[in-house]
Amino acid sequence: MNAVQKTKRNTWQREAVRGALDSTEGFVSAQALHQHLRDEGSTIGLATVYRALADLATEGGADSLQQDGESLYRACTTDAHHHHLICRNCGRTVEIEADPVEQWAQDVAAANGFTNASHVVDIFGECAVCTAARATAATDE
Repeated sequence: MNAVQKTKRNTWQREAVRGALDSTEGFVSAQALHQHLRDEGSTIGLATVYRALADLATEGGADSLQQDGESLYRACTTDAHHHHLICRNCGRTVEIEADPVEQWAQDVAAANGFTNASHVVDIFGECAVCTAARATAATDE
């Protein structure tokens, strides 16, 4: 561990956020997760939820993405670097491997003199279930 890295204490608040995130399907905002915790009787503050989620995302315990200017989180199901396909209608998320993207990112970084490059790739679309539902709705009109 270098001087910049710090080990975060596992407080009851962090564990509460981790547990709530584990029990949530798909991606969720900090506000929605906070409301869920409050509904369960927790006294945890919203700022604490934001900090815990940011820490989990940094440590690899949560996936994070930006949607409509808001950070959304979900419990990470793999420790390996990965990318997502995300349905913009229902939020269904599929973790995908993208080896060509990995090589491209490293090549572009190197060609521009960058080292230690990282990246995030999220592909938004419409899942098969939502596509079928929309097609069915269109034929019923």
